Amino acid sequence: MTPAPLDATVLIATYNRAALLDETLASIRRMRVTKGRRWEVLVVDNNSTDDTRAVVERQARDFPVPLRYLFEARQGRSSALNAGIAASAAPVIAMTDDDVRIEEGWLDAACEALLGGDPAIAYAGGPVAPIWETAPPRWLDLTRGDLWGTIAIQDHGAQPFVYEEARKVPLGANMAARRTLFASVGGFRADLGRSSGRLVLGQEVPELLMRARAAGWRGVYLPAMRVHHHIPSKRLTRAYFRKWWFGKGVSRSTLDRMQPVTEMGVDLRETPHLAGLPRYMYGSAARDVIGRIRTLILRRPADAFRHEMMLMFFAGYFWARATSRSSRAIARPSGDVTLSTRSS
Repeated sequence: MTPAPLDATVLIATYNRAALLDETLASIRRMRVTKGRRWEVLVVDNNSTDDTRAVVERQARDFPVPLRYLFEARQGRSSALNAGIAASAAPVIAMTDDDVRIEEGWLDAACEALLGGDPAIAYAGGPVAPIWETAPPRWLDLTRGDLWGTIAIQDHGAQPFVYEEARKVPLGANMAARRTLFASVGGFRADLGRSSGRLVLGQEVPELLMRARAAGWRGVYLPAMRVHHHIPSKRLTRAYFRKWWFGKGVSRSTLDRMQPVTEMGVDLRETPHLAGLPRYMYGSAARDVIGRIRTLILRRPADAFRHEMMLMFFAGYFWARATSRSSRAIARPSGDVTLSTRSS
C-alpha cells in the first residue's frame, strides 16, 4: 500500500552537536500536532565526527513519526539544507537548528499558515528565545535587538505581521517554507551561509528571500511559532561578535552586488559610490566612530559596543570590496543554489 503523502518535514542540519541534537529531538517528540497531520523529521549530518548518527538511529527506534538520517558531504549549512529540501516530498518544510528546543505548537502554527489561507504567503518564522549557558555580559544590550542576530535570537512581539510590510526577515533557526517557494527560486546560496571557513558568514536567508520577493512571494511572522536557542558561552565574547559582524559585512557586500536593490528599497546602482562603497556608508561609519567615543566617555559599555559592531560591519564590507576584482560590477550568483542530494 502506498503511504499517505506528508504534510510537513521538520528539517535539521547538524554538525558535531550530538548531545544538543538529542535534546532538540526530545523537544520535537513533545510537540502537540493536530490529529491526522502527517509529518516526518529529517536530520542532515554535515560531516559530523561525533555520535550524531548514533543519536538519530537511537531516537528513530521509537520516535512518534518517521525520523530519517541523511549525510551531506559538502560542508556548510546551506548545502546541508539544500540536500534536505531535495530529499523531502512534503509541501511544507519547517527548518530549525540542532541546538534548539521546540515549543509544543510550533509545527501546527507553521502548517496552518502555509497549508491554507493566502496563497502568496510562502514562508513563516517566529520568535527565537535564548537559553543562556552563562549569564550574558553587561556589554550586550538585551533591551533592543540590534545585535541579537549575532547569537540567533529574535522577538518581534506578540502580534503577527507580514515580513515584507515590516521590512524584516526570519532567522534560519526558525523558518518554514512551502516547497513551491524552493521550486520557484531555488535553494540557499552555499557561499553566503555558515561553514567551517575562517569567516563567519550569514546572509543566505536574506538573499533567498530577496529572490522570493522578486517572484511575488511573501512571509508572515507568527508569535506561536516559537523556539528556544542554546547560546554557548564561547559566543558571548567580544571576539566572537567582532568576527561575526566582520563576516556579515563581507557577505552583505556580496549580496548587495548580486541584488542591488536593498530590502529598504535603496537602488545601489543609482547611489553615489566612493572607493567601491555606497557613499552613505562613510557617513554612517563616521557617526559610529563619534558615537563610540562619546559612549565610552559616558561609560555606557553596551552602547559603545553596538557602535563598535557597526564599524566591524563597515570594515568587512570595505574589505570585501577592496579585495574583489571589480567593485563596481554586480556579481552573478556563483554559490550553490541547487537542490541535489547525497545520502548514505
